[in-house]
Amino acid sequence: MTTPVSSSVTQPTKPVPPALAKTAHQFEAVFAGQVAKLMLESVDVGEFGGGHGEEMFRGVLAERVGDEMAKGTGLGISASVIQQMLKMQGDQP
Repeated sequence: MTTPVSSSVTQPTKPVPPALAKTAHQFEAVFAGQVAKLMLESVDVGEFGGGHGEEMFRGVLAERVGDEMAKGTGLGISASVIQQMLKMQGDQP
């Protein structure tokens, strides 16, 4: 059983434009991909590595892992990004 985590991020009072929500979600996916890339680079694959081919496509793998991590509720970063974007546009205090 999981316990919901409370967030200090307040939800916007106005509806969020779809383009803004999409941009925030894409930002979260890119961030998660960068985290995955750093984690993949820190792993010592030893004798079981895929050689040069694996090295070439490691970035693509990290990008796909980031996309998957951001699906659904994701990491929760997009809510903060939306709040900051609305604040920058003057739509929220």
